[in-house]
Amino acid sequence: MKLSIIMPVYNEAKTVSSIIDIVKKVKLGKIEKEIIAIDDGSKDGTGNVLKQIPGIKVIIHKKNRGKGAAVKNGIKAATGDIIIIQDADLEYDPNEYPKLIKPIIDKKTKVVYGSRFLDANQKKQFIFFRKKHKGAYDMAYVGGRLLTALTNILYFSKITDEPTCYKVFDSKVIKAINIKGNRFEWEPEVTAKILKKGYKIIEIPITYNPRTFEQGKKINYKDGIQAIWTLIKYRFVN
Repeated sequence: MKLSIIMPVYNEAKTVSSIIDIVKKVKLGKIEKEIIAIDDGSKDGTGNVLKQIPGIKVIIHKKNRGKGAAVKNGIKAATGDIIIIQDADLEYDPNEYPKLIKPIIDKKTKVVYGSRFLDANQKKQFIFFRKKHKGAYDMAYVGGRLLTALTNILYFSKITDEPTCYKVFDSKVIKAINIKGNRFEWEPEVTAKILKKGYKIIEIPITYNPRTFEQGKKINYKDGIQAIWTLIKYRFVN
C-alpha cells in the first residue's frame, strides 16, 4: 500500500525543506510514501529548492494558479492508494499521518479529516473565543467555525473542522471527483461533493501550530466569502 502526500507550495523557500524532511522521517510500517510537491509559481526560489531535494516528485507551475490548481495536478500525478494534503509550512504535524490514515486502512471510511477543534487542549476551554488556537487571528478562527457550521446546516453533516488542511482520501474516491475550484475554494467544494455522494467523514483530533499573516499565512477574508458561496452553490449544483 502507498500513501501519496500532495504538497502545494507557494513562496515557502524557508520552510519547505524542513517539512519535507519531517514527512520523510514519518514511520508508516510497510506503507510506502510518495511525496509530490507542486510549486505554484513561487517568486522566492521555492522551485529551485524543491529541485535540489532527492526522493520527491516536483511539478512546476510557471505562473501562480492557486492552491486548488496545485492540489488537482498533484492528485492527477498521485499513484498511491491513499492521498493526504500537506501544507508546506509548519502548521500541521506529519507525525500524525498514522492515525489519520488508519480509518481508511481499516475500511471504516474512505474520507478522514484532521480536526483541530477535537484536540484535547482545545476541549479544555469553555468560552467560545478562548477556543481560538494560540497565535491564530480571531477572524480566521471565527471564519473556520462559520464555514463548518454552514457545511453542517447545508449538508446535514456533523463535522467540526471543514477548513482543515489534513484531508485524507481513498485515492479512487478523490480521483473520481471533478474539482473545479483553482484557489482556496477547492476545499469547501470537495467537502460538499464528498458529502453529497454520501461518504462518511471520520474526524481525528490533530495538533496545530498556526502562523500569522506576517509569517506568511495567505488566506484572507475574500477567500472566506468565496468559500461561503462555494458551499451554497454546490448544495444545488454538481
